[in-house]
Amino acid sequence: MAKMSLFDRRRQRVRTALRKRAGDRLRLSIHRSGKHIYAQVIDDAAGRTVASASTIDKDVKGKGGATTSSAQDVGRRVAERAKAAGVTRVIFDRGGFLFHGRVKALADAAREGGLEF
Repeated sequence: MAKMSLFDRRRQRVRTALRKRAGDRLRLSIHRSGKHIYAQVIDDAAGRTVASASTIDKDVKGKGGATTSSAQDVGRRVAERAKAAGVTRVIFDRGGFLFHGRVKALADAAREGGLEF
């Protein structure tokens, strides 16, 4: 069996902890690439995405994808879209990414936008 990377081990550890604590909350999942950042609120029970936002959205595109200000903008947008869908409490799934920089900026902006986690 191949060795798992540090990122994969961290992602698995985070996801296991989330399953234990999630209860009936929806999951705010983050993915970060070199150029963009993506956020979506996922209902795991129903298997569907309730709200999403990213730096490739038409409203955000062209403002610079891989910056903390873009991540803050995505956090605000996903929060307002989730609130419009009736979601206020989520559990934050940072995947294998460290809670630092763009991921932290997105999370803080989503909290300011009205999401509780």
